[in-house]
Amino acid sequence: MTARWGALDAARGLAVLAMVVFHLIWDLGHFGYIERTIPWSAPVKAFGHSIAFAFLFIAGASLVLAHRNGICWDAFWRRFAVVAGAAALVSVGTYVVFPSAFVFFGILHCIAAASLLSLPFLLLPWSAALAAGAAFFAAPYIVASSAFNSHWLQWLGLGTVEPLTQDWRPLFPWAGAMLLGVAAARAFVPLLTFKVQPVARGRKSALPFLGRHSLLIYLLHQPLLFGLFTALLIVAPPAEDTRDFIAACERSCVDEGSTQAYCHSFCVCTAKEAISGKALDGARDDAERGRRLQEMARRCMAR
Repeated sequence: MTARWGALDAARGLAVLAMVVFHLIWDLGHFGYIERTIPWSAPVKAFGHSIAFAFLFIAGASLVLAHRNGICWDAFWRRFAVVAGAAALVSVGTYVVFPSAFVFFGILHCIAAASLLSLPFLLLPWSAALAAGAAFFAAPYIVASSAFNSHWLQWLGLGTVEPLTQDWRPLFPWAGAMLLGVAAARAFVPLLTFKVQPVARGRKSALPFLGRHSLLIYLLHQPLLFGLFTALLIVAPPAEDTRDFIAACERSCVDEGSTQAYCHSFCVCTAKEAISGKALDGARDDAERGRRLQEMARRCMAR
C-alpha cells in the first residue's frame, strides 16, 4: 500500500487532461489551424486559469497529506528540488523557442515558491491558511503599483502591466490557490482519515495514473505536440483565411473612432501584405509576429 490518495491523484489526473486540451487549443491557433485569436479569447483564458487554480489547490492539499504526521524535511526538499529544476528547464526551453516571451514565472515556478510560503501553515490552524489565501487573491486589487513593473519584481504580480510571456502565474494571486488547498486539507483531512483508505500502488486506473505522473506529462506533452504540428505543417499546411482577421481588425479600428469604410480598406491592406508578402515567415515567436503586423499596419495607414 502507498500513502497516496486515489481521489486526489484522480483530481490531478483530470487537471492533466484539461491542461493537454488547453495546450492543444493553443497550438492549433499558434500553427494557424484555427483562428489565431481563439487561444486568447476570454473563455479559453478562463479555462486556462481554472486549470492553474486546480493544480495549485491540489498541490496545497497534497502538501498537507504528505506531512500530516509532521514535516518530513528530506521529502520536502527533494520534491522542491524536482519542481524547481523542472521550472528552470521550462524557462530554458521556452527561451529557445520564444526568446521574447519565455516563461520566467509560470505554474511550476509558482508551485515551488508557494510551497515554501505554505510551510508555516502546515503547523497553524486551517483558518490561518484560509485568511492568507484570501489575502493573496485580494492583494493585486489593493496594493498594485507601477513600482512593481520592474523586470525584477514582475514575478510578484503586483504591477500594473502584464509582461509578455507564454505562462504567467505570479506569486500574487496564484500562491493563494495553494494556500486555499492547504486550508481545505487542514480542515477536512482529520474528518476523512478514518473513512478513506489509501489506494494500492498497483491499481492502474487512468486518472490516478495520470495524476501520479503529472510533472513528467507536463514537461513532455508540449514538445511532443509542437513536433507533431511542425510535421503536420509540411504534410497539410493550414489554408490562409483572412476573414476572421479582417473582421476583428475592423471591430478594433471602428472602436477607436475611425469610419467603417476606412477601417475595411486598412484591414484588407494589412491582411494582404501579411499573406502575399509572406511577411510573417520566420518570425521567432508571437511577439515578433505582432511587431511585424504593426509595421505592416503603419505602411497601410500611410497609404
